Amino acid sequence: MNMYTYKPSGVCSKEITFDLDGDKVKNVSFTGGCNGNLKAIARVVEGMSVEEIEEYFLGLKCGMKNTSCSEQLAIGVRKALDKANGTGI
Repeated sequence: MNMYTYKPSGVCSKEITFDLDGDKVKNVSFTGGCNGNLKAIARVVEGMSVEEIEEYFLGLKCGMKNTSCSEQLAIGVRKALDKANGTGI
């Protein structure tokens, strides 16, 4: 299991940390943002695959923003998985 840190953009959250065990996401933690909502998202995605997280959260926006913390999580876990598989930038 490897720990990753992702710096989201366009949202209130400043950092997302998580572990990847293969393609399964665990121990998600957000720094900043809407504390209660982000704790709930972290619990919901525990043990989900990267693809499942993408299916649920890609395309979600927060208010007038072009993205959301949940979408940023989906982007971050995909980048981490691609990096782990040697296919990412």
